[in-house]
Amino acid sequence: MASRRGFIAGLLATGLVPAATWADAGAPAWLSAAGLPGGGFALCGIGADLDLRFQIALPGRGHAAAAHPSRPEAVAFARRPGTFAVVIDCAAGRETARLTAPEGRHFYGHGAFSLDGQWLYTTENDYEAARGIIGVWDAAHGYARAGEFLSGGTGPHEIRRMPASDVLVVANGGIETHPASGRTKLNIPVMQPNLAYIEDGHVTESAALPPDMHKGSIRHIALSRRGEVAFGLQWQGGDAGPALAGLHRRGGALRLCTAPEADLHAMQGYVGSVAFAANQREVAVTSPRGGIVQLYDTGTAQHLSSRAIADACGVAPCRGGLLVASGTGDLWRLGPEARRAGHPALMWDNHLVAL
Repeated sequence: MASRRGFIAGLLATGLVPAATWADAGAPAWLSAAGLPGGGFALCGIGADLDLRFQIALPGRGHAAAAHPSRPEAVAFARRPGTFAVVIDCAAGRETARLTAPEGRHFYGHGAFSLDGQWLYTTENDYEAARGIIGVWDAAHGYARAGEFLSGGTGPHEIRRMPASDVLVVANGGIETHPASGRTKLNIPVMQPNLAYIEDGHVTESAALPPDMHKGSIRHIALSRRGEVAFGLQWQGGDAGPALAGLHRRGGALRLCTAPEADLHAMQGYVGSVAFAANQREVAVTSPRGGIVQLYDTGTAQHLSSRAIADACGVAPCRGGLLVASGTGDLWRLGPEARRAGHPALMWDNHLVAL
């Protein structure tokens, strides 16, 4: 009688075994990097019930992840100025490939897949030339480096793919850095942040902040189902800044979100992550420095509410509202089905990635 392994191999050869899906990885609803008590790091899958689905070791501190659109595969990115990104088979729980930034480059902690999943795009710093680069990696052939193009600015941080298209939107933070200077910001007086929209490797539209807001580094972005971009700022001007969040639609002007002075100051000039709520009528921004989550109305761009959550950073939509992750290990579901789940052995890092 043929062995079970031989039988499965035969099925694979004939194509009768279905391809693995996210269900084979425990059907996680979100991904997040986390720190471990012993000093290690991991990429975790979080279920809709807020329990862990998997925990896979990383070689260093992670920042964000990109989830493949069709198979249970994720790319976990090192925190800036890291040079590694790890491709993980989340169903098998193992590393399958590792990306290394080209010489003279480092990653910014974010990436995005093409609509068909063949290409991975990574934000990178060409630090000798002080320019932003989008790296292109062939996910269909072992994540080999396939090319690159300009990001449309300096310091590209988060990158997203617009809904149902291969148009990319990049948050160019405008800040020049160099590994020789650590995380020191080298060009604050002349920084020029923007949102850049890229099609087929070319910038087709760019939206910049007004001149008096040029010290608002656009770092993190979120997309609504209709393609509106929400963005969060990290203010480099020495105070809270006049605004820390905004909204943009292609072809239009940036809209800055307004908030009472006390709520603005509570954020300490720093937005760590951004997400549209499930109802799409609200956008959330988090500040781990201020320990605050704020909601804004997407129609009026006005502040709705603030909630204190210690070390809150990662945020993503969930059924009925929002999920917020804290460096304390807590997961907070905000909305009609409010709930808190504690994971004291984990220190959630900056971002929650919704699947």
